[in-house]
Amino acid sequence: MNKLKTNATLFIQPILAVIVGLLVGTIAIMLSGESVAVTYQEMWKGAFGNLYFLTNTLERAIPIILAGLGVAFAFRAGFFNLGAEGQLVMGAVTTAIITVSLPFQGLLNMIISIVAGMLIAGLYSFFAGWMEQRFQINLLISTLLLNYIAVLFAGYLVSEPFRDTSSAGGVPQTVMVDQASRLPKLITGMNLHYGFVIAIILAIVIAFIMKRTTFGYEVKMLGQNVFFAQYGGINRKKTMFISLLISGMLAGLAGSVEVLGMHYRFIEGALSNPQFAWTGLMAALLANSNPVGTTIVAIFLAALDTGSLGVERNTDVPNSISGIIQAVLILFISAKFSFEFLKQRKKEGK
Repeated sequence: MNKLKTNATLFIQPILAVIVGLLVGTIAIMLSGESVAVTYQEMWKGAFGNLYFLTNTLERAIPIILAGLGVAFAFRAGFFNLGAEGQLVMGAVTTAIITVSLPFQGLLNMIISIVAGMLIAGLYSFFAGWMEQRFQINLLISTLLLNYIAVLFAGYLVSEPFRDTSSAGGVPQTVMVDQASRLPKLITGMNLHYGFVIAIILAIVIAFIMKRTTFGYEVKMLGQNVFFAQYGGINRKKTMFISLLISGMLAGLAGSVEVLGMHYRFIEGALSNPQFAWTGLMAALLANSNPVGTTIVAIFLAALDTGSLGVERNTDVPNSISGIIQAVLILFISAKFSFEFLKQRKKEGK
C-alpha cells in the first residue's frame, strides 16, 4: 500500500506542476487580451497539428530526452550533475571534428564519431567526480563551472584550428559532415532522424537497468540513503564514477546526434542557446529521475517550444508564453526541493 501511495505521489506531482504552469499561462494570455481557448489550440497545432509539426516537436525533444536521461541517471545515484550543457557541447564538437577528420565515410565513420563524442563527454563528467574525490570540490559547483569551460573551449576550436574557412557565414563553425556519415531521417522530407529511436531505446534500457539489475539497485540505494548503502557494502566511490561517466556519455550523445542528424556541423552557440541541457534537467526533476517519465516530460517541454511558435504566428501572444510556463515549472521544482529539505532538517532536529 505504501509503495502504491509513493508511486501515485510521484505520478501526481509532475501533472500538478504542469496544471499550475498552464493556469499561470492562462492568466498571461488573458492579460494580453487573447482567447485562452484559441491560444492553446494554436499551441497544440504548432506542436502536433500535422506530420510536419509533430516531427519538428519530436526532433527538438531528442537532445532534451538524452540530456535529461543523463542528468536523471546521476540524480538516481544521489549525485547532482549540473554539467550536462558542457558535456553536450563537448560531445558535439568532438563528433563534428572526428567525423570530418577520418579518412573514410559511411556507417563506421558515424559510429566512431558518436562513440568518441560520448567518451569525451563521459570523461569530462568523470573529471568532476575525480576532483570531488581528490580535492573535495563540491560536485554541484564543479559540474556547473565546467559548463563555461566547455562552451568557451568549443568556441575556440571552431573559431581557430577547426573553423570552416570556406563558409560565407560569420558564425564560427566546423566543416560540413559528409552525406554518407549523417544520421538518416525517419521520414523523408522531415527533420526527425534516427536519434529519436536511439533516445527511446536508451530510455527503455536505463529503466530496465534501474529496475532489474544489481547495479541499478546499488544506484537506487545510494541515492536514497548513502549511509545505509555503504553499510550494505555498496562502494560509493565506484558507483559515483560509473554513474557520472554514464551521465556524461548520455549528455554527450545528445550533442553528437544533433550534429550528425540535424545541423551536420558544430555551430558555435547552436546547442547552448536553445538550452537543451537545462530543459533536460527540468524534465528529469519533474519526472523524479524516472527514465520513462523524463522522456514523456521532455516531449511535453519540446512541444511547449514548438507550439509557442504557432501561437506567435497566428495570435498576438508572443512565443515567450512557453518561457512563462517553464518558469512556473522551475518554481514548482524549487518549492518541492525546499519543502523536502526543510522537512529533512526538521526530522534531523528531533
